[in-house]
Amino acid sequence: MMKFIKNNILYIIGGIIGAIGGYLYYIYVGCNTGTCPITSSPTLSVVWGALMGGLLLSVFKKGGEKDD
Repeated sequence: MMKFIKNNILYIIGGIIGAIGGYLYYIYVGCNTGTCPITSSPTLSVVWGALMGGLLLSVFKKGGEKDD
C-alpha cells in the first residue's frame, strides 16, 4: 500500500487539491440556471476538479520511472 502511495503521490495530491477547488468553484461560481452539466452538481464539480488536479500534477512526474 505504501509503495502505491509513494509511486502515485502527485496524482493523489493533485486529486485532493482539485477536489477542493472543484467544490469551491461550485460554491462561489456554480451555475444559477442548473443547466450547466458540470457546475450544477457538487458531486460532478468535485469529481471533475479531482480529475483535472490529478492530470495537472501528473505533468511534473519524472519520465522513465519503472513501475514495480
